[in-house]
Amino acid sequence: MEKHQTDPARASTVPQVAPIHPRKLAKVPFLELTDGRLQGVVSSGSDIERVYVSSISAGDHGLSCSTNNNRPCGGLNGRSSCKHIELLLAEAEKQFGATQVARYLSIEVAEGEPLFGGLHPTSAPGHAAEVFSSFLRHLAYLEIPVSTEPLPELQWFPAGPAQP
Repeated sequence: MEKHQTDPARASTVPQVAPIHPRKLAKVPFLELTDGRLQGVVSSGSDIERVYVSSISAGDHGLSCSTNNNRPCGGLNGRSSCKHIELLLAEAEKQFGATQVARYLSIEVAEGEPLFGGLHPTSAPGHAAEVFSSFLRHLAYLEIPVSTEPLPELQWFPAGPAQP
């Protein structure tokens, strides 16, 4: 019996890249490579109600870190990093692999060396509001009951071939 192959261009879902290694979602519940940045949400080690929104920009390695209510991170000093940035980068390596993260951020390191050593950090403007908004949007999808029905906010996405 021939196995049915689905054309990825016509599938209703996008295949997900499996994580290279399991991540600690309690520490870094959200991260993404987008808009020329590695960005994400990192849990506070001291306050369960606080999270940090951290980012590293590609190319210039601009660092940004602040709380979810826009208070600057006390550990980030101009060109030196904080533990939230370090955790974000470490978890991104687990999620996407060191090679992909290094390529995206333009980090050059010797084979087997930690990516953090290849950063030449600068200070960058914060993007906390848009990163945190993206995180909350992803969380909202967890509350939607499982269904095969289309989601109204995704109806703009073409479901099949264009009609004449």
